[in-house]
Amino acid sequence: MPKTATLKKQTLKFDAEVGKILRLVTHSLYTNKEIFLRELISNASDALDKLRYAALTDASLKNDAELKITISLDEKAKTLTISDNGIGMNREELIENLGTIAHSGTGEFLEALSGKEKDKTQLIGQFGVGFYSAFMVADKVTVISCKAGEDKAFQWESTGEGEYSIAATEKPEHGTSITIHIRDSEKEFVDKHRIQHIVRTYSDHIVFPIELVEKGGETKVLNSAQALWLKPKSEITENQYEDFYHHVAHAADKPWMILHNKAEGTVSYINLLFIPGAKPFDLFHPDRQTRVKLYVKRVFITEENLKIIPAYLRFLRGIVDSEDLPLNISRETLQDSVILQKIKKSVTAKVISELKKKAEKQPEEYIKFWENFGAVLKEGLCEGMEDQGAIMEICRFRSTHDEKYTSMEEYISRMGPNQEEIFYLIGEDPAAMAKNPLVSGFKEKGVEVLLLSDNVDDFWTTVVFEYKGKPLKSITRSGIELEKTGEKKETEKDVTAFIAYCKTVLGDKVADVKTTGKLADSPACISSAEKGIDIRFEKFLADQGQIPGRQAKILELNPEHAVIKKLAAKLLENGASESLSDSVFLLLDQALIIQGEPVPDPAGFAKRMNGLMAFCHSRVGGNP
Repeated sequence: MPKTATLKKQTLKFDAEVGKILRLVTHSLYTNKEIFLRELISNASDALDKLRYAALTDASLKNDAELKITISLDEKAKTLTISDNGIGMNREELIENLGTIAHSGTGEFLEALSGKEKDKTQLIGQFGVGFYSAFMVADKVTVISCKAGEDKAFQWESTGEGEYSIAATEKPEHGTSITIHIRDSEKEFVDKHRIQHIVRTYSDHIVFPIELVEKGGETKVLNSAQALWLKPKSEITENQYEDFYHHVAHAADKPWMILHNKAEGTVSYINLLFIPGAKPFDLFHPDRQTRVKLYVKRVFITEENLKIIPAYLRFLRGIVDSEDLPLNISRETLQDSVILQKIKKSVTAKVISELKKKAEKQPEEYIKFWENFGAVLKEGLCEGMEDQGAIMEICRFRSTHDEKYTSMEEYISRMGPNQEEIFYLIGEDPAAMAKNPLVSGFKEKGVEVLLLSDNVDDFWTTVVFEYKGKPLKSITRSGIELEKTGEKKETEKDVTAFIAYCKTVLGDKVADVKTTGKLADSPACISSAEKGIDIRFEKFLADQGQIPGRQAKILELNPEHAVIKKLAAKLLENGASESLSDSVFLLLDQALIIQGEPVPDPAGFAKRMNGLMAFCHSRVGGNP
């Protein structure tokens, strides 16, 4: 019985961002236009997958019809129609899916699309806007859809010029039919031989039959309709792997690594996973959503809210197909499935193992991966103890040793015979950190410092305290004695009295004042207590309102520095004075500035600096 609705035709405007995308797609993209067919077939495949899963738990959606994708051509009318008998859409879903974009990556898509990339069409699938690629070749697109389980059908239509219409229509069965009215300049896309070539090139791996309706109503299946992951690796070409990656990842780059494995034993499953060659646009989206699809006995189940891989491997794309999970398992049951947890553990171990092999055998190639995904992988150091050691082995860091990345193992191999700790500094930029006066002191004494500049470094360093028995320690901590690892220098003057004076002058503006041996060219620095919160992490917590405020820091003085020696001598010779008090405040202010901390009294700082400059230039020859 035909399904119809009674809604009158309505004309609506596109969401503003859709309008921008359509203008760019229609007027700015010139190459590789054939990808529109790949994207629409992928969308049809997703609709069939969704229906097959929904029918597992809703008996009313089951029917005996073969799930398939059908392509029809009309050379005279210049139309190409792609139909599926999948889940379909109702009026609200047509508006939501085709008229608006509630998508986290839309802004990034528009920015990338406006750039100077040679082939911007490669961006379309990656950003989840594949439907709109039809307007590269169409002067009008008509969509007729009926949602499975409902009895109303609707027609969506647009020329891509800022608005679209929705009206009631008739459709004999559920599913979606997209008719593309091909522009005169693109009539190659109503040629059956061209269409056959495109389907076999891009969509041979689609697990549902893709049929071409020929003259007389006869149909011809264009694809092999076999799950690629079930084939032996020896029978799969590099191009087939890449085509499947493009389909499952909605990306156009080449995969950096392919992991195709069959596990048998306690738990049986097959995984076909890809590490992208470029960063996915949503890599750092707050939801940290993973993008690996779960199949059970070759039936797609879900990829949403699925913890089949940990969030720190969310750059992975691909599928996992299990024979051991029940076919009608619900999404709620999945989260507590012991079998799924075993699969997750096994897949995670395999991925880390393959990354370790790559890092050892092809270190330069591995750095390409690390620069794309290292910051994400390090999130795993924060997520429990089980994988920490294995993840740390494949982590790479900048350091003061040279400009190349280093591993923890390489760092340890360069430690001095008396060095007991692995030192690090967290900051914004490794180049800037390398010039930090704190770092200079370590370099002078031959002690290497890891330079950590990713946001995640603030977090994992609060839960990982050692590596292979070597404690990890921030060089902003108090109590570091580099004399154990470097040449000890004798203090020429006793600064004990000056330290006591500094404590009196500064009062509660500091937690303590003490000497340190970790500085070279700088007279002073600030430090956090040895067992306290790291300075940078404390600032983050305070900015987020997770702690009531900042704590006073320890002022550490370099007793070997000429400034400290002269100030200490001046105190012994002349006693306390206003100028000496000003100098003590300047020591604290410059130590705060070097560490990126705000000066608590900018007006007072400026006044003291002006006084110091006036004094210096009042001396004979301009010398103090």
